[in-house]
Amino acid sequence: MELLQPSSLDELESVGPGLFLAGGTDVVSIVRNKLVDVDTLVDIRELVPRGVDGTRIGGGTTLAELEVDPQIPQTLREACASAASPQLRSMGTIGGNLRQATRCWYWRMNFPCYLHGGNRCYAIDGVHREHSIFANDQTASAHPSDPAAALLALNARVRTNQRELGIGELYRLPTQDNRDVVALDYDEVILELDVPAPEKSVYLKAADRQKWAFPLVGVGAARFDGDVRIALAGVAPIPWLLESPEALETATPLPGTAYKVEIAKALVRRALDTIR
Repeated sequence: MELLQPSSLDELESVGPGLFLAGGTDVVSIVRNKLVDVDTLVDIRELVPRGVDGTRIGGGTTLAELEVDPQIPQTLREACASAASPQLRSMGTIGGNLRQATRCWYWRMNFPCYLHGGNRCYAIDGVHREHSIFANDQTASAHPSDPAAALLALNARVRTNQRELGIGELYRLPTQDNRDVVALDYDEVILELDVPAPEKSVYLKAADRQKWAFPLVGVGAARFDGDVRIALAGVAPIPWLLESPEALETATPLPGTAYKVEIAKALVRRALDTIR
């Protein structure tokens, strides 16, 4: 395997297909377990901005830095603080966190599943307690990022080395033609986030362990000029924007994930009570 260390964004665009490496908290395990077919790692640590300046967050800023920065909206600080362990938060970057792969154990055990290009989601008919309750007709994988849900609630915008897009546009449901849930090109890297400041916000999470666990259900909520945005983690293949609390009635849980609907309802009620 080859490790490339481009010295500029212009050079990055000429290196060809590869896997970006910043904090490496997810990439290392993916490469070690041969979950993706990749011959090149591209070290982007020196290319991606780091730090917070008002509403701007560098893509190389670590979760540990964000969870303690008073400039950051509460929902994002709480989401970062609830993600992984202190050691991983001190290494993992916000840009990498938004691009992390599914935690579905079938995908992680390299089953020839839908997300690996196969024709079947093994979780739908198999063990699926931690899987999705929305958009699970093709794959029942559940997006694991707490910060992604918080940023979706905040209606953040993302700047890459090629364009600017809304956080909701960063993700896409997989199709027969493209199984990736992140809508970026292979040579596209997240450089910066623009995160609006809400009047009030909160992030609540239910997990199997009180600390260092992925969300069974995460709820980010933010209030802007009286309007409220609600986004969920752990309930769909992508971070899920909830149009209203009543939209939970349209969920399509699998037999083993029906309990998540009730958890989501309770957390959404608590979140709304907190920010009103």
